[in-house]
Amino acid sequence: MDILVAYDIANTESKAGAIRLKRVAGICQKYGQRLQFSVFQCRLSPTRLACLVGELEDEIDHKQDRVSLFRFPGDLDRAAMHLGKPAATKLGKPWMI
Repeated sequence: MDILVAYDIANTESKAGAIRLKRVAGICQKYGQRLQFSVFQCRLSPTRLACLVGELEDEIDHKQDRVSLFRFPGDLDRAAMHLGKPAATKLGKPWMI
């Protein structure tokens, strides 16, 4: 399934907030591809989605931070419209480094 993840981490000017921001970004990067600074697109199985949610739940401050996950019924490629610079790789395609 295709998932869009967007997050807003509070107080990133503090040391604790900056650490949470870096960790949340790292978690999202393990599961998907960055679209914007705090927006990722992911193609996940139900098991991997549960893992992503669990890792994010463990990392965020539930009183200050917000993470939103949007599930798309079909391919995100068909649901999305992009303007401007194209993505370096397509979702689900291997990366060449």
